[in-house]
Amino acid sequence: QVQLVESGGGSVQAGGSLRLSCTASGYMHCMAWFRQPLGKEREGVATITGGGSTYYVDSVKGRFTISRDNAKNTLYLQMNSLKPEDAAMYYCAVKGVYCSNLPVMYKYWGQGTQVTVSS
Repeated sequence: QVQLVESGGGSVQAGGSLRLSCTASGYMHCMAWFRQPLGKEREGVATITGGGSTYYVDSVKGRFTISRDNAKNTLYLQMNSLKPEDAAMYYCAVKGVYCSNLPVMYKYWGQGTQVTVSS
């Protein structure tokens, strides 16, 4: 069983920045960030392979940067120019092969870290 622990969430004003972290108990080829606003469906935000190939949902391109430290089995999400619509519970997820932006493709999830953005 792979365990994931997210951290770095908080409350910021619009235009501010946060850096989320996710530490995994072992190596996985694909690491991803999802988010779920209250009362809405979970959405894929960004994914990164062990080799550094990335994907971003259009709404965060140019503002968010996903990265990973394979030696530490740690995933990061640098979030800049935050908007109120970015507010959500952010979840880390991993899978063994082939990245996906679909929640149903992931077996292992962290507990989530809350991001609040005020206008």
